Amino acid sequence: MNVVVKPGLPVLIAGSCAPCVLLSVSAIAVTDTAEKNKEHSAKIFRFLTQELELPEDRIVIRFYPLEPWQVGKKGTVMTFL
Repeated sequence: MNVVVKPGLPVLIAGSCAPCVLLSVSAIAVTDTAEKNKEHSAKIFRFLTQELELPEDRIVIRFYPLEPWQVGKKGTVMTFL
């Protein structure tokens, strides 16, 4: 998992610039169905609302399914690893 945090950016969600989280999740064979993402979303929301004390309406998650050939690693792509 890779995490990039960019604090202090001005973001407008639902007409408010209150603190928020915009999270992008991309993975191979983990984010490829609505059922899987519903489970991931529930767990991520639970964690973020508890740890950051943010209301759910201040969190947005975007899921990006990836194919193994779309991810490079060790001088090749995941298809061949």
